[in-house]
Amino acid sequence: MRMPVIFFGHGSPMNTLARNRYTEAWRRLGASVPRPKAILCVSAHWYTHGTAVTAMERPETIHDFHGFPQALFDVQYPAPGDPALAARVGDLLAPIDVQLDQGWGLDHGAWSVLVHAFPDADIPVVQLSIDGMQPPRFHYEVGRTLAPLRDEDVLVVGSGNVVHNLRVMRRGADTSPYDWAVRFNERVREALAARDHDALIEYEAGGPDAALSIPTPEHYLPLLYIVALQAPDEEMSIAVDGIEMGSLGMLTAVAGGA
Repeated sequence: MRMPVIFFGHGSPMNTLARNRYTEAWRRLGASVPRPKAILCVSAHWYTHGTAVTAMERPETIHDFHGFPQALFDVQYPAPGDPALAARVGDLLAPIDVQLDQGWGLDHGAWSVLVHAFPDADIPVVQLSIDGMQPPRFHYEVGRTLAPLRDEDVLVVGSGNVVHNLRVMRRGADTSPYDWAVRFNERVREALAARDHDALIEYEAGGPDAALSIPTPEHYLPLLYIVALQAPDEEMSIAVDGIEMGSLGMLTAVAGGA
């Protein structure tokens, strides 16, 4: 059976400790997909010059944030790595020079969702970095080259946020979504439903709504890896959606299987 592909809107790291409608949806997803042999994760929080893939046997749980409660820093996600999968990713992406990395690990973009979807941490996890020097179409094309993994029992996931503007988050009594965030989120939903991958790649054509929703691209780009892996016979379904604190989109989307 072909493995599904999932884009997680991960939101705040505090979702790691929460039981809410987003984390419950992630738990249902983890329970509904065929058990993967391994997981390949493209996280917004590994944004690099060049392309790298984690290739260690035991990736470290990275707490790549500050200002949060100690309970969050105490979280460990001790999933094993998979050096063979890392090498396979390198082969698939050739002629791109893919660094087999020994120094990164699992960042919170990966483990904050996986701790809900696969709480036993017994499935090997490999992270693929996002080359911040490349345009959106490059990331879509890299995603396409990963397609054979779906038939090799590897679950490919992206973790980011369709809307991600921390500078204007609402933290007071009024946390309602900004109109521009709602409009851009709906634009993405419509493109996903219509399989309009070009519209998703060329998101900057969304004008001011896109510029406000994606002031920097790292949280949006993981979505392109996932839509690139959508097969012609698959629909993209929305597992959960919402906009928190005015400008933090929580859309989670699935193609195939789940």
